[in-house]
Amino acid sequence: MTLVDSRPGIAAAFRALSAQTGVYVDADAAVTRLGPPLRHELRIWFPPERVEEAVDAYRALYPAYAITPSVLLPGAAEAVGAVRDLGGEVVVVTSKLGRLARLHLDHLGLPIEAVAGDLFAEGKATALAEYGVRLYVGDHVADMVAARTAGVPGIGVATGPCSPEELRAAGADLVLDDLNGFRAALPGSLKLAL
Repeated sequence: MTLVDSRPGIAAAFRALSAQTGVYVDADAAVTRLGPPLRHELRIWFPPERVEEAVDAYRALYPAYAITPSVLLPGAAEAVGAVRDLGGEVVVVTSKLGRLARLHLDHLGLPIEAVAGDLFAEGKATALAEYGVRLYVGDHVADMVAARTAGVPGIGVATGPCSPEELRAAGADLVLDDLNGFRAALPGSLKLAL
C-alpha cells in the first residue's frame, strides 16, 4: 500500500471468495498482512490441495469487488507528479498480478509508465534492474530487501503493514509516514519504482 489503499476492495474480494467457496477467510485480518503474494494468505485458510483453485477464484472475483472501493493514499498523486516533474518515470513493482494492479492505477487516474507484477522481495530486484530504477519506494520490509538486492536506495512508507522501525531495520534509507513528504526527499532526476 504505497500508492493505493486497496484494503476495502481486497476485503470485499476475500468475502466474496468465502461466499463462493464455502471456506471462511477473515478478510479483516487478511488485509492487515498485505504485501506477500496471495498464496501466502490463502494457505492460512485453504487446505494445500485447494490453494491454487482459491488463487484462481480470488483473481477472477477481484475486478468486480476490489477496484472501485480502493482510494489513493495521502500524497500518492503528488509523489507521481513530483517524479514526472523531474523528467522521471514511475514503475510500479508489486506482488499483485500486473493486470490487476493496472486496473487500480487506471481507475484512479495515476499516470504510470510500467507495471511489473507477481514479484516479491528479491524477485522484485529483477524488475528494478530491468527498468533501470534508481530509487524504490515501498511499504513492506520485503520492498527494502528488493531495493538492497537491486543496489538502489529504498524509501520506506509506513502506510502498509510494517512499522517505521521495521522498515529501518530492513534497510530503508529513509522512512516517511506517508507520501506527503516525498517531493522534498527526491534526489534529482530519476526513475522511480513504487
